[in-house]
Amino acid sequence: MDTTWKLSWQRASNHEGFTRGARAFVALAVVLVYGWWVDWQTELMPVLLGVIASALTETDDSWRGRLRAQCLALVCFGLMAWAVWATVSWPWVLMGVMAVSAFSITMLGALSERYRAIAFGSLILFIYAGLAAHSSREGAGEAIPLMLAGATWYGVVSVLWNAVMPRAPVRYRLAKLYAMLGEYLRLKALLLEPVRDVDLERRRMALALHNGRVVDALNATKESLISRMGRGVPPLWLQTAMHQYLAAQDVHERVSSSHEHYDLLAQSFFHSDVLYRCQRVLTLLGEQALKLSVAIEAQSVPQHWGVTARAIEDMQAAVAHLETEAAGAAAGSSGAVPAPAPAQARALRSLHALGDNLTALAGVFSGALALPAHAAEGALDYALFDREPRSLRDAWGRLRSHWRLQSPWLRHSLRLTLSLVAGFGIMQATSDPHGYWILLTIVFVSQPQYAATQTRLMQRAKGTAIGLALGWAVIQLFPGELVQAALLVLGGAVFFGARHSRYTLATAAVTTLLLLSFHQLGTASGVISARLLETVLGCVIAAVASWLVLPYWQSRHWPQLAAQALQTQAIYLREILAQYQSGKCDHLAYRLARRNAHNADAALSNSYSAMLKEPLRVRGQADAAAHFLCLSHTQLNYLSALGAQRGGAAAQPMDEATRELAHTLLASLQQLALELERAQQSSGRADQAHSAPAVAQVLREWGTVPSAPSAHSLMAAQLQLVGKVFPQLQAKARQWVVTE
Repeated sequence: MDTTWKLSWQRASNHEGFTRGARAFVALAVVLVYGWWVDWQTELMPVLLGVIASALTETDDSWRGRLRAQCLALVCFGLMAWAVWATVSWPWVLMGVMAVSAFSITMLGALSERYRAIAFGSLILFIYAGLAAHSSREGAGEAIPLMLAGATWYGVVSVLWNAVMPRAPVRYRLAKLYAMLGEYLRLKALLLEPVRDVDLERRRMALALHNGRVVDALNATKESLISRMGRGVPPLWLQTAMHQYLAAQDVHERVSSSHEHYDLLAQSFFHSDVLYRCQRVLTLLGEQALKLSVAIEAQSVPQHWGVTARAIEDMQAAVAHLETEAAGAAAGSSGAVPAPAPAQARALRSLHALGDNLTALAGVFSGALALPAHAAEGALDYALFDREPRSLRDAWGRLRSHWRLQSPWLRHSLRLTLSLVAGFGIMQATSDPHGYWILLTIVFVSQPQYAATQTRLMQRAKGTAIGLALGWAVIQLFPGELVQAALLVLGGAVFFGARHSRYTLATAAVTTLLLLSFHQLGTASGVISARLLETVLGCVIAAVASWLVLPYWQSRHWPQLAAQALQTQAIYLREILAQYQSGKCDHLAYRLARRNAHNADAALSNSYSAMLKEPLRVRGQADAAAHFLCLSHTQLNYLSALGAQRGGAAAQPMDEATRELAHTLLASLQQLALELERAQQSSGRADQAHSAPAVAQVLREWGTVPSAPSAHSLMAAQLQLVGKVFPQLQAKARQWVVTE
């Protein structure tokens, strides 16, 4: 029992939501205790609002990065507060300052997640300062320094927390990554089920959509690691975490590999149990990934009972038996027993490659937790590509790249600015003392994508109603000020703990917090009805703006995302071919090409998911987009198999025919990407190039790949698979562009 409790506590203490909530609990509790000690009344609320605004700027970072971000946030907070104080006597001037500030600081969020959080928190503090200054300019002069003091206090708590406990966020993200990989393995195992009339397309789509979540988890883990990398030699725990991340990248490449079309495998081995054995190995490896996830989060060692090893032995024995039968059939082909057909030989070769890949995948899992012995000797390349702006010039260049109407960030900035202007106009027209809540709602629910905005505003409205009802009940049931203060702190902790995962619960918690705060100040009269009404008004304004003001419909930007996917796959193929010449090496250039290809694939899947939540009239050819996504993901799977096979006997010079097909595929991918980019820029028809016929011609001239399981035949078989998918991919791409 004691061990179970300890493991549960370790897993909870590493959870991102728990640590965010715990920091907020500490900061709010100290403020309330100090307020009770010095008998604060009106001073308490501005400090609490400053703590909330500062906590909203927090991202996963090292203590040094958090210190830099906090200093930048305080500068932005000071500028925002000064702007409010200077213009509060002239409401329409204040509205103009708010519009300029909202547009400028929202565009700043295009740089990275860190700057998006700072921009968001700064806008919130601007509105908080306006809310405090609504009564009088003198009130603003007293409240604004208290807000900045609260923001500074939370920054101190955050920096110290990250300095004392730097490992928990890394463990949490690594554990989440391996859990995502475990689910990916389970979904991949479903494709190997040799059953007639199974809906493979639906399973492929589920796999492609989940791949987007795996890629997001990989990127989040990478950013968490990069933020903690210093200039010197990383500490041992960070080297271990880096090794676990790179092992997860290797797992992702291997598990996303496809060595043959699954229909052919199912038909070729329908009367054998070999595919069920491969499926069992994949399922067990998925369970092993989940065990690794728990082990990383609980800082324990996963227990194994040798089931996976025995399953691999059985799979290898089944594959060997089929190969023996095929060899016997070939030896007796001059007699009564016919030789195996070319399709059967190709399927057997692919099955052998699949078995080798699963065996290697199990080896990656077995060494994922512990740091290799040769890591300390510097033999491994642990370099990661940092996507943060490296200089002011780099940051300015990134901002300039978004200064075009096609940019989702420019559209979002304009949309949010106009929404805030509309909300401010309604507030002035009605002379509502709580009108700033309209602006708060707009800032919280407005998102760059239409679908995300609609989801967030529904969660906001529901959470506000629940929070108001809960707050009223708490006030009636617990009239004591001390109990209410404790519940106020608890509400703040729940808000920050659930803000990224359960927004309805987070909104209910912060609404309860504000209601209790107003009640403690003796100004709760009319707050419930005002809060509910203004939340509805803010949601309506945000919903109308997301529909009418420069909406970022996914169908209009799909060709650009598709072109990016094709271009990154071409670069990935080029890096793979180079490794077949020089030998396997997981250096930064190769890993960056692989990651960019998967990032582009994830962008496609995320865009398609958002497209399905948009109105029917703006979805365009959603069916063509779905087919393109499945085909693109399948093509990336075939390329990943090439990447998984590099090294050892496969790293040999290519023959001329294989090289010709590889270069033809490279040129065809780049050419189709260029067609889509031109179509996106001109909003017209795609150029009718002849890349697909070129690929088909090379395949016809190339002839049948030799059946011997040599390095060249494995590579040639994968390139053939890519060559057969590409014409279908091209047809779907042109169908989408021509009908737009």
